[in-house]
Amino acid sequence: MAAVEKRRQAVPPPAGFTDSGRQSVSRAAGAAESEEDFLRQVGVTEMLRAALLKVLEARPEEPIAFLAHYFENMGLRSPVNGGAGEPPGQLLLQQQRLGRALWHLRLAHHSQRAAFNNNVSVAYECLSAGGRRKRPGLDGRTYSELLRRICRDGQAPEEVVAPLLRKVQCRDHEAVPLSVFRAGTLTCFVLLEFVARAGALFQLLEDPAAAVADRRVGQAVLDTLEGALQASDAAAPARFLEAGSRLGPDSLALALDRAVGGRRPSAPMTREEFLERAAALFIAKVKPVG
Repeated sequence: MAAVEKRRQAVPPPAGFTDSGRQSVSRAAGAAESEEDFLRQVGVTEMLRAALLKVLEARPEEPIAFLAHYFENMGLRSPVNGGAGEPPGQLLLQQQRLGRALWHLRLAHHSQRAAFNNNVSVAYECLSAGGRRKRPGLDGRTYSELLRRICRDGQAPEEVVAPLLRKVQCRDHEAVPLSVFRAGTLTCFVLLEFVARAGALFQLLEDPAAAVADRRVGQAVLDTLEGALQASDAAAPARFLEAGSRLGPDSLALALDRAVGGRRPSAPMTREEFLERAAALFIAKVKPVG
């Protein structure tokens, strides 16, 4: 019996169940907890959460490329970049900030109100960041340049958007609050969409061979559009797009019947003239800054 008892005591304990096993598990749990704390303290957890929320808002076709672009632009948002890491030349830094602000503004369509307003706030924060030679805050010059970039990148004719820019831009050294920034950027995006819809409408009216429309027909459509805009909410530019509902098949057919009823010869209307006059109806409803 004594020999058997000795052999039992000599059997080594199973692997993973040493006397120090509990201490090893405790140390591993502590290490995991400290790693989570570290990621949380340095902001990585919150940064990843924000990135994933952006993916859910934008729902891009290529999420990985979207995230890569997102993290590539992360550096310009931090005020730390206003110090030793700032790129040489204030102009270069300004262009980078403008590019980043535009990227955020395009992440969500303006009809997604909550997401769009959040992106507007991020873009405003990016442009308002201070640096070695720049005080915190957004000035009228940067704000006006951003509006011009929005319209230019939207490929709207310059003569169409110029009257709007004159109404919503600020003086170069004027301080631009967030409310003005939001209203100006939203109005530009809505105008671009309004002009695009007007262009699609003109395509239905034009003679493909001559690339022009009958002036009576074009004028009838513009008159119907003007009536729809007059009934819209002047305080909400996005509501102007709802005016298109007044150009449904029935109302548009009536307008066209009245236009071609006389069958008299009519001068042509070009696409440029139609877009410029349609945009003028929109811009007339926009309240100027200040």
